[in-house]
Amino acid sequence: MIRVFDIIFSSIFIILLIPFMLPIMIVLKLTGEHYIFYLQPRIGKGGKVFKVIKYATMLRDSPNLPGGFITQEKDPRILPLGSLLRKSKINEIPQLINIFIGQMSFVGPRPLVSEHFNLYSEKIRNELLKQRPGLTGVASVIFRDEEGILNRIGGDRKLIHDSIIAPYKGELEMWYLYNRSITLYFIIIFLTICSVLLPNNNLYKKYLKNLPKMPEELRGLL
Repeated sequence: MIRVFDIIFSSIFIILLIPFMLPIMIVLKLTGEHYIFYLQPRIGKGGKVFKVIKYATMLRDSPNLPGGFITQEKDPRILPLGSLLRKSKINEIPQLINIFIGQMSFVGPRPLVSEHFNLYSEKIRNELLKQRPGLTGVASVIFRDEEGILNRIGGDRKLIHDSIIAPYKGELEMWYLYNRSITLYFIIIFLTICSVLLPNNNLYKKYLKNLPKMPEELRGLL
């Protein structure tokens, strides 16, 4: 049933958003490094690697530059239009194509690069490989401003991400898999829209009950 909703909604949104997407594509083509889409290999269902489609917001070689896969505030690798696209989450819109062709769902565990996927325990990795990754999910809603969280914690960003944030994200993804339903699917879509329109809201606390215990370091930040 969820796959049916994915196909219907992605088709509708692709058609409706084409007039909005074309001007963005033109601006990206004329600025930065003159490329429109950023295709990044991610781990998908069954361990199959696919390329997630995003609007280009960073330098093409950014994963190999200082900072790697972790972006910071005012990151020098971000392109002229990149900050706006990332903050508004507009850069994620092309993933509607990934959803339509069946590589992703609207809701599910976020598809990760292998470096981050391997931070999860074997048990979590095995469970995630059974599911289509999502455009959004529980972890995406709660960590909607991960760059800001890392800035507020301070210290070694990679160490904090790998030892605190990633493990908790894994627990949140497992919580979704154990509690998934059509109702939760629509609740997370609703919370995602709210997080874009009202970035500082904490509505997830009202609608998502009995979440895994939050690490002490993250309390007051999420």
